[in-house]
Amino acid sequence: MKRFNLFILAGLITPVFTMCCSSKNSFEQKVRSSVQEQLKQYPQSTLQDLYKNFFQDKFGPGHIIADADAARRYLDSELVSFATSANPAIEPTGWEHNFYRVNLNVLKKNKIPYDTFLAAFIESVNSVTPLSIEEWKNEWSSIEKIISSMNLSLPNYDNDKRSLDSIIDAGNFAVHHSRIYNQAYEPHYRIISRKVFERDLQKYFNE
Repeated sequence: MKRFNLFILAGLITPVFTMCCSSKNSFEQKVRSSVQEQLKQYPQSTLQDLYKNFFQDKFGPGHIIADADAARRYLDSELVSFATSANPAIEPTGWEHNFYRVNLNVLKKNKIPYDTFLAAFIESVNSVTPLSIEEWKNEWSSIEKIISSMNLSLPNYDNDKRSLDSIIDAGNFAVHHSRIYNQAYEPHYRIISRKVFERDLQKYFNE
């Protein structure tokens, strides 16, 4: 009888353990793939820039837009601040791809109607359900360990890690792109949720 019970127990535990390991492996593979894609497109990325990508995947831009007119003015100001951007038109964020970075070139080239784009951006930002400090701290810790294991020789890695840990402990999750990244790539984009993008903007890219 004891052997029978142990056999049944093993049969119950094994699938659960396998599923757990499979999920962990999938997470690691997706994180690695996201990091590799970013470094392929933006080889001068720092740990801070990688963090920003994963952060945006969970939080969008990281702030609520209470004033739509202010968001419009800021967008208008940025549009006149550059001539063109060589970066991709659309880029998924992080490992879950909850959001897209949509290059402001789509407005420069009149690919998407201005008001449609702005409405999509505002809805995307204000519909975010943020993680708690502890949840994000745990997730980023797991992501950073994977990045560290990749031996990427990122510049200022240790300093960036300490700075990011301090920011997260203080509950201030959002960061800017690094100076190196900004100088090399001059990013100009807005964060749009995947759901809103596929519903309202995808059709303009299909035309």
